[in-house]
Amino acid sequence: MFVAFIFICLSNQAQVSNLKRDQEVVFFPALACRSGSNCWDLTIRGCVYEPDKRTLALALIRAALGLEHVSLTREENKLFAERARLFMVDHKGGRKVVIRIGETEFTLPKTGANGDFSTVIQLSDAQVQELRNLSAALRAVLPIKDNRTFTGNLSFFDDAGIIVISDIDDTIKITQVRDRKATLRNTFLEPFRPVPGMADLYNSWAQKAGAQFCYVSASPWQLYSPLADFIRSNGFPAGVFYLKSFRWKDESLFNLFEGPEKYKPGVIEPLMKKFRNRKFVFVDDSGERDPEIYSAPAREHPQQVAKILIRDVTEEGPEADRFKIAFRELPLTLWKIFREPSEIADLVH
Repeated sequence: MFVAFIFICLSNQAQVSNLKRDQEVVFFPALACRSGSNCWDLTIRGCVYEPDKRTLALALIRAALGLEHVSLTREENKLFAERARLFMVDHKGGRKVVIRIGETEFTLPKTGANGDFSTVIQLSDAQVQELRNLSAALRAVLPIKDNRTFTGNLSFFDDAGIIVISDIDDTIKITQVRDRKATLRNTFLEPFRPVPGMADLYNSWAQKAGAQFCYVSASPWQLYSPLADFIRSNGFPAGVFYLKSFRWKDESLFNLFEGPEKYKPGVIEPLMKKFRNRKFVFVDDSGERDPEIYSAPAREHPQQVAKILIRDVTEEGPEADRFKIAFRELPLTLWKIFREPSEIADLVH
């Protein structure tokens, strides 16, 4: 991180991103946290890619999903084309991205082979105070003749308070991950639908308890834009996103949402170490092995984990053996299996 910061400072001159006209950049919401007296660390993450607009590639994905002989409505065809194209990208390594944060410009380290970039920028208290009041505080610096706009959001997490680590699929968005056909339909052919009552629940926690949100999901990064639109349009609190890397050339599209036990611990553990003075609330569902995932940090960091709340989508009930085994030796007041958001409304305060 220190080397990256030195690189950024030395490169802080009048430069522009070297993105070609057919290349795009997506910025994931950036997380800023205090790292010392009058010092904040701002983590910038994103990806540079080139969309593939060929009709043939779209047909290949349709065939891979088993939809080549399925008759789709006009609305379904349109939505399928929009979302499938998100996976038809060529990741661009070695790209230089220059960003403007407030009134200051920074040159980021070049993108890796998979197009990703991630680095840390240090800000002062005065800079953070100024940035808190800006709606679009981060944007890519492009050549004068390039009138495109690529922006990102900033989230500022203070030392104390509650952080809600929330899953997305089947926790706040209806996906039906346990049903492969339903998962594909809800991902590629249907508008994203919220789980009733979850947005109101999260907003009440944000307003009454000052909770801040990290959306940690095994969904692929290609779905970030529609997921961000889903969060915003359905009134969920803004937050930081952590999505897994996925390239359809390397994996089957049927594995889109699999493997949370491999991905989520690698996100949760660093967050808990970064925010040692904050309480964590985990909200997930029973569809996969997520209950088992959260028992480990609860045992390792008992002073930090305030609640583990699992939405029951498998209709097992709180007396199921899997929950008793997963949460054995943990206080009964620490975890709860729920079906309706109203059951857990008063548990975060």
